[in-house]
Amino acid sequence: MASGIGGGSADAAATLVLLNALWALGLSDSALAEVGLALGADVPVCIRGRPAFVCGVGERLELLAALPPLNMVLVNPGAGLATPEVYRVFAASGAKAEAGARASPKGPWTDEAALIAALKLAGNDLEPAAISLCPKIARALVALRAQADCAFARMSGSGATCFGFFGTRAQAERAARAIADAEPAWWVKSARLLAPENTPGP
Repeated sequence: MASGIGGGSADAAATLVLLNALWALGLSDSALAEVGLALGADVPVCIRGRPAFVCGVGERLELLAALPPLNMVLVNPGAGLATPEVYRVFAASGAKAEAGARASPKGPWTDEAALIAALKLAGNDLEPAAISLCPKIARALVALRAQADCAFARMSGSGATCFGFFGTRAQAERAARAIADAEPAWWVKSARLLAPENTPGP
């Protein structure tokens, strides 16, 4: 919860999907997403259960083809951030979200390098606001980027969890051990992302 990787939102999305089936409501994914947005910014994308380019507060989704397999390390510096608070600080800073003005990245991406290039163009506009509330996020990013095999690192969502991509599982596991040894109070996990091979739907 409050970690920027959709834990609470995934639970809420699963609940809506299950209730829709249990009560035989027949609501479409779009209708469920509209209900879900009132519960949390990430609920609509979790209802879809597909890779997506997300804009706004989470209400604008462009469904994408499957992502390439990714070896990654997730790092949370022992902190949780409430998404509304991060958006409040972002708004108060006078900063303007760039994502809506950027061209959405175009897939499909057959390899990690192509995906990383797209992510570099997309950015995460909430990162400065989140770091102002939780400076340890900056330390987590430094720790990831300091790993010799880290190809790319960024804060996830509204924080405080950060992620880094690595070329192989062994490299990710080695980096996770190194960060965990240096920061035993942090939550550090190596993982492999295997997105389902879905094509964009209506």
